Amino acid sequence: MAGVELFSHPALHTRYRAGLCSAAAFALLLMTVFTYVPPLLVAYRSHGFWLKQSAYLEQPTVRFRYEVLFVATVGPGPGSFLAWSTFPTFNRLQEDRLRVPLLSAREEDKNQDGKMDRLHFKLELPLEPKEHVVGVQLILLFSYHLYRMSTFVMQSMAFLQFFSPVPGSQLYMNGDLKLNQRQLLNHCGLDTRYN
Repeated sequence: MAGVELFSHPALHTRYRAGLCSAAAFALLLMTVFTYVPPLLVAYRSHGFWLKQSAYLEQPTVRFRYEVLFVATVGPGPGSFLAWSTFPTFNRLQEDRLRVPLLSAREEDKNQDGKMDRLHFKLELPLEPKEHVVGVQLILLFSYHLYRMSTFVMQSMAFLQFFSPVPGSQLYMNGDLKLNQRQLLNHCGLDTRYN
């Protein structure tokens, strides 16, 4: 029967042996496993020892908040614009320049990962025959969340602006939302400093 050498001391000419299926061999196996496996798990879960710099990429959870501010320039003068917003106070300030558009917005998850990838936003502005739009400014508000390494919550906006020397009847825009980070994010707790 094969055996496992549990202890030996050459100077004393002492040897202790046990069979492979004995309690002593099992205890030796457990001690060996507990000697090597926990440090490997700690090293893996701590994302490495003595890191000086590290970076990671995460797709944020971005949701459209259905909050909009819209300004359409209809002439060269300082007061020649039409405006509308989802904010009632802003609308009250516009008086006769307030024009309510027809809106439709739809968020789309292209890769079915539970995070919205695309926003389809359509705005139709009713105009009088003498009005011609030469410029558009649009602010769309979004909620922005990161969860993986840092819990970060922020309200962000997309600002769209277009001016043309000739009036137009339609405008199509495509764009990407990107976060330019200038400060480190907190590694623990909820980070809401940009709200």
